[in-house]
Amino acid sequence: MADDITLIIDGMTVTVAQGTTLRAACDIVQHAVPTLCWHQNLAPANACRACVVEVKGSRALVASCSRLAEDGMEIQTMSDRVINSRKIVAELLLSTSNADLAPDLQHLAVISGANKNRFAGGDTWEQPIQNDNNLYIRDLSKCILCYRCVEACGEDAQNTFAISVAGRGFGAHIDAGFGRELPESDCVFCGNCVAVCPTGALIGKTEWMLRRQGQWHEDHITTTETICSYCGVGCELSLQVLDNRIVKVTSPMDHPVTHGMLCVKGRYGYEFAQNEEA
Repeated sequence: MADDITLIIDGMTVTVAQGTTLRAACDIVQHAVPTLCWHQNLAPANACRACVVEVKGSRALVASCSRLAEDGMEIQTMSDRVINSRKIVAELLLSTSNADLAPDLQHLAVISGANKNRFAGGDTWEQPIQNDNNLYIRDLSKCILCYRCVEACGEDAQNTFAISVAGRGFGAHIDAGFGRELPESDCVFCGNCVAVCPTGALIGKTEWMLRRQGQWHEDHITTTETICSYCGVGCELSLQVLDNRIVKVTSPMDHPVTHGMLCVKGRYGYEFAQNEEA
């Protein structure tokens, strides 16, 4: 087709449609690049630099999540420059944040050969757990400032704009505005920020409590698909059940109605289903 363009990725020729990102083109030839801040339903934030690739003739490495493919481009996804860049990104993030619940960051560290102790001993991101509402916990010691939560709260999904990134350097953090607690902000507690968080910095309170008690067992969780009964929109819910109790509600990221996003009722209004006194 006239609008198709051809480029070379790691020596392989591939033809893609105009407007395809380099990340998507790499997926086509099954040379997937690692990502942290990229999310299928959010605009590219260009924040983490884990997805960088080398473009022939370009002085700097480019973020494949947002850079569009151009006709005649020659791309390397595993050059020495690329691997070293990813390694440093992983090492810096591991030096300041807790990656226990961050599988994508752990994967980046493994494939890049990162040494998690390389930058140890410097400033750390120790922050108290913020338990200021009944629905989810904020453990910002796990936050890598990927911007996903900010985008989900903004025009990409919820359009509430309750949170943003404030501060600079080690003082940069996700803020509800003027240092306010979430209940004092514009937050509507939809939990869409929780749904897109890749590190466990935002986590449902039920899951958080069960993990602390050593009672969260992934291999024992079953999932039941259903439709939310609160209104007529038709949002699909994935009920995650542990020991005959609903412990978490999500929605498929590829669902044409929700795109993984829910309202506060759909995501958290499930306790009535297991209230024995009702």
